[in-house]
Amino acid sequence: MSAIYFSEDHEWIQVEGDIGTCGITEFAQEQLGDIVYVELPDPGRGVAQNDEIAVVESVKAASEIYAPVSGEVTESNEDVADDPAKVNADAMGDGWFFKIRLSDPRELENLMEKAAYDALVAGQS
Repeated sequence: MSAIYFSEDHEWIQVEGDIGTCGITEFAQEQLGDIVYVELPDPGRGVAQNDEIAVVESVKAASEIYAPVSGEVTESNEDVADDPAKVNADAMGDGWFFKIRLSDPRELENLMEKAAYDALVAGQS
């Protein structure tokens, strides 16, 4: 069974075992508009929770993406690097950014579950 968590910076992580798949939320991609470039982390890179890990650029702005948890990047989604519009089309599916091996699963407690995240974005729209 997998669980999904959200950050206040509009990243999501879906955790299965000790691997989390990460990206930006539907709300984030809507705010950004048409995404034209995504810079992804290299596999093998170690990061701490809240470190800058990726960059996404749209016709409106460039935004840093932060690691929702500490760990080591195991995979980057080259399909998104090649076709950034995939993020607009399916931000929480095919538009994922990278996978990370969690070094401390307790860090998930610093993130929100879906109901809390939905309440956060309802207050921002």
